[in-house]
Amino acid sequence: MRTSFASDNFSGVHPTVMAAIERANQGHAMAYGEDEYTASVLEHFRRHFGEDTRAYPVFSGTGANVLSIQAATRPFNAVVCADTAHIHVHETGAPEKHAGVKLIALPTPAGKLTPDDVTPTLDVFGFEHAAQPKVVSISQATELGTVYTPEEVRALADFAHGNGLLLHMDGARLSNAAASLGTSLREITRDAGVDVLSFGATKNGTLCAEAVVFFDPALAEGFDYVRMQGTQLASKMRFLSAQFEALLEDDLWREMAAHANAMARRLEAGLRDAGVEIVFPVESNAVFPRLPKERIEPLRQAFYFYTWDEDEGIVRLMASFDTTEADVDAFVSLVAEG
Repeated sequence: MRTSFASDNFSGVHPTVMAAIERANQGHAMAYGEDEYTASVLEHFRRHFGEDTRAYPVFSGTGANVLSIQAATRPFNAVVCADTAHIHVHETGAPEKHAGVKLIALPTPAGKLTPDDVTPTLDVFGFEHAAQPKVVSISQATELGTVYTPEEVRALADFAHGNGLLLHMDGARLSNAAASLGTSLREITRDAGVDVLSFGATKNGTLCAEAVVFFDPALAEGFDYVRMQGTQLASKMRFLSAQFEALLEDDLWREMAAHANAMARRLEAGLRDAGVEIVFPVESNAVFPRLPKERIEPLRQAFYFYTWDEDEGIVRLMASFDTTEADVDAFVSLVAEG
């Protein structure tokens, strides 16, 4: 396939991660997470996030989001999110179907919720004819490539907890956010007040590795059964765990995410120099330029990417751990040719 800026899901697997999978493929091992690889990676999660952290590897990001929400809610509850949130736009109603909750999607200027945005949704508290808000869900980084600072996450967490709500973070690109901010994974999650995290790794150089991470052990009570009932318990879990071990052991997660972010900034700089408007701040590995509509399809023939807004000519360009400077410069050159 031609070089792609469509999604960080299009990239391959980092050689270190692939080597870890190959090592895990030697001989037999206990099934369903009773293996040495899973025991080791759970220690890595505790090292990164705190000793009482409870982490559960799963197959997919949607699975992680659905099960996180299911663990934190009852079927009469509602989840408040941005109108650009993955759980609202790109998961085919999975949270509503499988967790049985209502999503309340709020318009945001750059994909980021604030306490003021959420406040009006609480007017229905105690009204039995309305779904009761229970969770605020935020994406880090957001679907628009913007990043919540630790202070912004803390403000939402304090607001949520002060109103009897929980804070869920969809961390499909958490590594990119932490690399952008120069923080640890813990500083923008647990330390900022997040209750449950969907920790994504597939977009950052793994084959298929996601996890549900609880920072309150009480929330994790019974989650073994929730994961099994939700079809996200891997029989050969050692292969999921081996990927996380490669990612977390020597902070490979940061190396890959920082590279993807740097390639996005190079894209931004090159496109701006070519006179192209960049619609949203470039704070992670996503760039949203506005291109002449007649140029989009010819450019897509050389470098595959998605159109974000047909009417406005806004496209989305995603950089990955394996994006090269040559890829970026070649794309910018084509755009500059007009």
